[in-house]
Amino acid sequence: MPARGAIVDRSAVPPAVAGEARAGVCGSARRAAAVYRGLTGWWPEEVSIHADDDFDRHVFASAIAVAASGGGAVASRLGLSGVDFGRLVAVRFPGAGVLFAPDDGETAPADDEIAMVRALLLASASRDGEDTAWLAAIVARRAIEPNHLWEDLGLRDRAELSRLLARHFAPLAARNTRNMRWKRFFYRTLCETDGIVLCATPVCTACGDFDLCFGEETGESRLARARRGSAAPLS
Repeated sequence: MPARGAIVDRSAVPPAVAGEARAGVCGSARRAAAVYRGLTGWWPEEVSIHADDDFDRHVFASAIAVAASGGGAVASRLGLSGVDFGRLVAVRFPGAGVLFAPDDGETAPADDEIAMVRALLLASASRDGEDTAWLAAIVARRAIEPNHLWEDLGLRDRAELSRLLARHFAPLAARNTRNMRWKRFFYRTLCETDGIVLCATPVCTACGDFDLCFGEETGESRLARARRGSAAPLS
């Protein structure tokens, strides 16, 4: 019996959870919660992420769950090809393929903005292997969504996003010395690399848009809202 809170491999996804995830019987929020629990066996607030590998699996489960709640092909909403998405699920969540319909494996569409952010991340990769490559694609794709980046990755707070970037893209993360919002930081870095002056004000504290770049990124995570908003708890 695994210790409570540890993310563990699931050799089989509970049929009831898989059925609810596919059907979306209580809407997209309930689907997200069901997918996360189906992948990991736990609710997001229950997991232990002290170990780096458990943390990485939590990140993948969160991103997959929130992407699955948005409709359309999950792979595309994660910026992954069908092959890469299938590989990710097989490696990180054995037996969980039952959660996803066959068309979840369609190829992600090309997008210049996503490609630039992905390339920026890969240029600062501090770890080798598939996980880092997958995360670069996922972070870049989710960065075009409208909410805070940590929210659109399904994470519990901004600190988890900062940990993810420091772990897998350390040189880039270390450059954010003023704790700028991560999406703003990505785009500012890209502009500076191309020699473009993004800001007219030389001192950030004198800028009228200061809060857009450095303001609080607090709030309830999307998966927490999903569980709270469920009409009835999943067994």
